[in-house]
Amino acid sequence: MSDETVFIVDDDASICEGLSNLLDSVGIRTEQFSSAEAFWESWNDSRVGCMLLDARLPGASGVELQEHLNSLSIGLPIIFMTAHGDIPMVRKVMKAGAIEFLTKPFQKEELLHAVRQAFEQDRSRRREESIISAIKSRINSLTDREKEVMSMVTAGLLNKQIAAELNLSEITVKIHRRRVMDGMQAGSVAELVKMCERVKFPSRTTPA
Repeated sequence: MSDETVFIVDDDASICEGLSNLLDSVGIRTEQFSSAEAFWESWNDSRVGCMLLDARLPGASGVELQEHLNSLSIGLPIIFMTAHGDIPMVRKVMKAGAIEFLTKPFQKEELLHAVRQAFEQDRSRRREESIISAIKSRINSLTDREKEVMSMVTAGLLNKQIAAELNLSEITVKIHRRRVMDGMQAGSVAELVKMCERVKFPSRTTPA
């Protein structure tokens, strides 16, 4: 069974229950929270899925919860819902990354479409985070000298230029270069450059 969950945050218990029953009926897991604070107290970074969030809540508002999650770089996709939305609020939350803004009462298909879209975005985010984590792990496995060589290879320097800059023989540079390619699991310099760009590893033409 998938761990993907819709976290429903709404202070109206009947709405929470109705949404939960609807989503459960199509095999989507749910959890209910009556406030932003209740959700936050239960949150941990291993959770996956999306949030169905009432814009207007007692205590911290839905908008404030979105701002808090964004400030901590928590990328859980958010679907906002409200019975009293206004254009400035819609613009604000959509600009801040919300998937959708649903006006109560909304249709079942509207909700399911938004949830499916949010789940796919969350999967894509987690795939990207996994790739970035793997690249960073490979970089950390390199020696300082290999990292130095990699930064110069990705800047476009030839072996003889790197050798001159680092006061090494070309043979030694070739050895380091091969270890870099193997350690990074890169099939080409172009692939190595893309990896480094993905994690913002700096390229430089001179040693640090």
